[in-house]
Amino acid sequence: MADNKPAMIRHRKNRLEAFSDGVFAIAITLLVLEIGVPLVEDGIGSGEVLRRLGEEWPVYLAYFVSFMTIGAVWIEHSALVDALDHIDGAFMRLNLVLLLFAAFLPFPTRMMSEWDGNLPAERVAVVVYGIVLLIMTAMLLVLGRHAEREGLFGDDLADERKEEARVKYQLTPSLIAYAVAAVLGFLSPRLGISLYLLIAIYLAIPLRDIRKLFGKRAA
Repeated sequence: MADNKPAMIRHRKNRLEAFSDGVFAIAITLLVLEIGVPLVEDGIGSGEVLRRLGEEWPVYLAYFVSFMTIGAVWIEHSALVDALDHIDGAFMRLNLVLLLFAAFLPFPTRMMSEWDGNLPAERVAVVVYGIVLLIMTAMLLVLGRHAEREGLFGDDLADERKEEARVKYQLTPSLIAYAVAAVLGFLSPRLGISLYLLIAIYLAIPLRDIRKLFGKRAA
């Protein structure tokens, strides 16, 4: 019996890579544009200028956390796309959802920095921030599962197994951690922000490669 299933339209991934890299770069650039310069009057001393700069530490912290987070998502996204042989239309649309939230991240980042000190507003900002991070991580998982299900890795099973291992050891724990951090962030915003930072650092550091390096040295 003939198979009437329509053939999947294969797309090259180079344009998706270029577009995605551009969105990630713009999102990171927008973060630094949100950092305002403190007002300095004529005749003010250097010590007072430094004090006012120091008072802006919540802004710097929010910027650093968001920078590390977008950077970590970009690293994971790059590893996934590099392992693909080709992409399909569904992958392109799912990728747009990921980029939607990546480009949106500067907004909750500004909320956290500007609402620092107002506990009810700060709680809302930290939770919204966590939800955005949670969705970004979930979309990476969705993209990986879709690529595996539709055979986008091609005939190279090594790349597919490598991607499965990366998802298992990196993304899945961070997905759970973001959910926990968002809940704790409602109770204690500073604790939530600290956990977001730790998760971003965890994603950015190649833990499996470090384990392999120490394993080789021990051998």
